[in-house]
Amino acid sequence: MKAFLYHILNNLIIDEYRKHKSTSLDVLLEAGYEPSNDDTERIANIFDGKGASLLILQLPKMYQEVMTMRYMKDFTLEEISNITGKSKNTIAVQTCRGLEKLKILYNRI
Repeated sequence: MKAFLYHILNNLIIDEYRKHKSTSLDVLLEAGYEPSNDDTERIANIFDGKGASLLILQLPKMYQEVMTMRYMKDFTLEEISNITGKSKNTIAVQTCRGLEKLKILYNRI
């Protein structure tokens, strides 16, 4: 019985330390925290993504198809190989080479 009680008490102590302490927004505001609404980084990421997606159209046709499916539609290599009828290894190589060419185009801008 002692071992059981010790085990339960030990788990309760661990649970107490692992609990996330919630902090009230009022307490944070009184302590001087000022929430900011700075979306500049998110907006910059959106524009970079749109620019990169337009650069995909400048790649050779064989890379355009694979890059679009992989990075814009989030298909897995297996799904792309089933759609195109090419082997998974071929798709992986085309994705890698297309990404290298895309980086070169992106760095020219």
